[in-house]
Amino acid sequence: MGSRTALVEDLMERFPHVPREAVFKEDLLRGGVAFDASALSDNENGEVKPKSYFIFSFDHGTLPELGEAALRRPPEEIILTGGPYDLRRTVVSVRVNPSSPYRVAADDDGLLGLYLDGRRIADVGVPPMPEYYRHTLSNGKSVMEVAPTIQWGYLIYLTVFRVCQYFGAKEECQYCDINHNWRQHKAAGRPYTGVKDVDEVLEALEIIDRYDTAKTSTAYTLTGGAITKTVAGRDEADFYGHYAKAIEERFPNRWIGKVVAQALPLDDVKRFHDYGVKIYHPNYEVWDEYLFKMYCPGKERYVGRDEWHKRILDSAEVFGARNVIPNFVAGVEMAEPFGFTTVDEAIASTTEGLRFFMSHGITPRFTTWCPEPTTPLGKANPQGAPLEYHIRLLEAYRATMDDFGLSSPPGYGPPGPGHAVFSVSSFMDSLPAVEGATEEVTVE
Repeated sequence: MGSRTALVEDLMERFPHVPREAVFKEDLLRGGVAFDASALSDNENGEVKPKSYFIFSFDHGTLPELGEAALRRPPEEIILTGGPYDLRRTVVSVRVNPSSPYRVAADDDGLLGLYLDGRRIADVGVPPMPEYYRHTLSNGKSVMEVAPTIQWGYLIYLTVFRVCQYFGAKEECQYCDINHNWRQHKAAGRPYTGVKDVDEVLEALEIIDRYDTAKTSTAYTLTGGAITKTVAGRDEADFYGHYAKAIEERFPNRWIGKVVAQALPLDDVKRFHDYGVKIYHPNYEVWDEYLFKMYCPGKERYVGRDEWHKRILDSAEVFGARNVIPNFVAGVEMAEPFGFTTVDEAIASTTEGLRFFMSHGITPRFTTWCPEPTTPLGKANPQGAPLEYHIRLLEAYRATMDDFGLSSPPGYGPPGPGHAVFSVSSFMDSLPAVEGATEEVTVE
C-alpha cells in the first residue's frame, strides 16, 4: 500500500464505525512513536510529567537503544487533537520506538505536533508536572517512584512488587518484560524499588491527596508480579491485600481500589474484598487454549487455563460480575511461532473469549500488545500484530458488549472518543460517550 498514511486511511474508510482517533491510537500503541529532542522532558526537574515506567518498559528498545530519550525521558502520555483528521482529544500512553514512522516534534513556533510520513497530522499536548511530583517522601524518594499516576492523572499505579516469581523461559509469560524492566533500571542506576514499603506508599498517597486539590486521581491499582510462594512472609492475597487494607484505613473511600493479581481461589478472593478492594482484575492474557499453554507457561503449570477461567467466574460471587474485569493482551493471538496466521482466525478466537465472559456479565478489557525486544515474542515479532487486527477487535468488542447489554466497566474513567483517559488501549475510546455520567462502583 506504500505509505503508513495510506494504510491508516484505508482502515478508517473500511471501518467507519471505529472512531478515527482509535485507529491512530492503536497504531501508536502497537508500533510506538519516535521523539525529537525538542519533545523530550527534563525528567523530574522540568515542567512536563515524565514517563515513569510504572510496570513494564512499554518500549521498542532497551534503555541503551533509546538514545537521548533514555537520558531525558519522554512524557508519560500525549494528547492528540485537531490536524487534518480533526481528532478529538485522545490520550495515548507513550511507547518509544526511534524507528517509528510517527514522530513527535516541535515546529518553528515551538508547538508540538505528531508527524506521520513527514506530515503533521495532529497537535500534541503533554501532561504538566503535577504539584505532588514536586515533593519528596521524608526518606528522599520521589512520589513518581513510589506512586506514579497515569491516564492523565486519573489512576495511581502502585506496582508494589516489581518482579515476578514466574521466572525464566519455562515460566515467564512470553510477552512480558517485567523482570527485564526491573533489571535494566537497576543497571542504569535509576531508583526502582523491588518491594515497596507500605508506609512509603501511604506517605506518597498522603502527598498526592494533599496536592491533588482537583481530585483528578480517582482510582488506584495495586499490582506487581505473580507470587507463587511468598514475599516478606505473605502469600499473594495477603501481600497485595495488606496494602489495600492500609490504604482504605488511612483514606476511606478516597479512591476506587483495584487489584491486579492472579486468578486465586475463592477464599483468597474474599480476603481482597475484606481488605477493601472494590475491583478485581484476574487477567486471562490470551483466550486460545493452546496459546495460553505456550505463551503463559507458568500460569498453565501452576493453575491451568480451565481452573483460571473457573476462578474468574467464581470471583463474581464476591465482587459482583461488573467489578470483575480480567485483562487480555490484544495482539499476542497473532504472534509467531504459534499464533494465528490470519486476522479472521485471531478475531474469531478473541471474540469467543469475550462472549464467554460477557455471557456471565463479566466485561474483560485489554491492553494493546507492545512487542518489547527482550521478550521471546517481541524478538520474534518486532512489528507486533497487524493494525487491522486491533481495529477489528474494537469493532468486535463493542458489538459483543451490545449483544449482552453491557456498558463500560467501572474504574476506567469516562468512555467515548474525546472523553476517554484510559491510555494503553482504545477500548474506552471506542465505546459510546455518556454525557454527564459519574463513576460509581456498586459494592456487593
